[in-house]
Amino acid sequence: MRRRTPPPPSPLPQRDGVDPVRVRLPGGDGGRWATVREHLSERFGAARAGLVDQMFSAGLIVGADGRAVPADTAYAPGMFVWFHRETPVETPVPFPVEIVHRDAHLVVADKPHFLATTPRGSHVTETALARLRRELGVPALGAAHRLDRLTAGLVLFTVRPDERGAYQSLFRDRRVRKVYEAVAPYDPSLTLPVTVRSRIVKERGTLTAREVPGEPNAESLVELIEHRPADGLARYRLTPLTGQTHQLRVHMTSLGVPLLGDPLYPEVTDPVPAGDFRRPLQLLARELEFTDPLTGMEHRLRSRRTLAAWSSYDDWTAGERGQ
Repeated sequence: MRRRTPPPPSPLPQRDGVDPVRVRLPGGDGGRWATVREHLSERFGAARAGLVDQMFSAGLIVGADGRAVPADTAYAPGMFVWFHRETPVETPVPFPVEIVHRDAHLVVADKPHFLATTPRGSHVTETALARLRRELGVPALGAAHRLDRLTAGLVLFTVRPDERGAYQSLFRDRRVRKVYEAVAPYDPSLTLPVTVRSRIVKERGTLTAREVPGEPNAESLVELIEHRPADGLARYRLTPLTGQTHQLRVHMTSLGVPLLGDPLYPEVTDPVPAGDFRRPLQLLARELEFTDPLTGMEHRLRSRRTLAAWSSYDDWTAGERGQ
């Protein structure tokens, strides 16, 4: 098997904990473009062609030697160029990222609601990865898996890039036991515990996933921890045995007890205004349990966070009323 040649190291440093963008000019149909500028303008679309020209003029697009690439540089298949993306204006998420475990190989963080795990779309510097790189002074930190922006709880990061694959394989091969907690309505007619199995699909560009007929690809164990007759709520323990997008949210909705604060299930609601942190999705990645593939150490880690609707429902309902 032919080993893939790794790309050259970036000539640009990180900015605010965010790596520069690396672009490799494709081969094969390289004759379509006479210059590097032509390719990048087409790649990023007509709407951003002016920005590409500005970046070339300012010397912000560089080659492997760190020197600015002129706009009229002849197109060369396989060539790498780097630049820093234009960062959007972001509303700071006013909650800390806490550390529950740190050693020479790992950082396990306790992520708050509303904070994305890694840079993507409109969330770049206000992400757990960028924050931790800045706060811990570990620029090589990388995410071994992702947790939805609206979900709080445990996320595993790797300290050394060459070890990242070993930890990613834990999640890929389902060798990590993940346990979540959630707050949702209590239904006395629902027999628990129950294992929900279904086929879940999510098309690219759509906000929600959905269940469809066919061979199940998603499996979740749902257990009742406790319930409160006073407000009709319950706290649930959710153990995903597979890892489909929005799996727990879809399965709880299919049981007739959708999670509190969910803007997508059972119905898509109006987007929450930027800076409104009053009603987080009541879903928490509570536990991670795994055997370290490098040290052999057994880890059982637990989030210290609480779900607001369970700890203080009066505050929760005040947030729902906009008070």
